[in-house]
Amino acid sequence: MPGWEDVRALALDLPEVGERTSRGHPEWRVRDRLFVWERPLRRADLTHLGDRAPDAPPLGAWVPDLGAKEALLTDDPDTYLTTPHFDGHPIVLAQLDRIDPGELTELVTEAWLARAPRRLARAWLDDAPPAR
Repeated sequence: MPGWEDVRALALDLPEVGERTSRGHPEWRVRDRLFVWERPLRRADLTHLGDRAPDAPPLGAWVPDLGAKEALLTDDPDTYLTTPHFDGHPIVLAQLDRIDPGELTELVTEAWLARAPRRLARAWLDDAPPAR
C-alpha cells in the first residue's frame, strides 16, 4: 500500500518539481503549478460523501480532462472520489490505502503532464524510457 513518502518520491522524480506545505499539508508543483497534494476533507466534503468518506486525507490530483476524471470515478469508485468543490475541474481524489502502486505512479505522472508547460512535458516525454 503506497503512502505519502511514495507520492513524494514519485513527484520529486519528475522535472522541475518543488514541494511546499500549505496549511500543514504537502503539495507538489511543477513551475509553481499544483499537480498533486494531500487534500484533507472539509465538513461539506464529509457531509456529501457520508459513509463513503475515507478516514485518511486523500491525494488530490489533476487529470488530463473531465472525461478522464469521469472514467476514473466510474471504473474504480472504491479508489477515486470527488466532491462538489471539484465540480467542473479535472481533479480527482484518490485513496492511498486503496490505490495500486503502479496506478499511483501513473496518476502522479499524468497529473504532472496535465500541469507542466507543454515544452517541458514534451522534452520529458521525448527523453523518457518507453516503460513510462
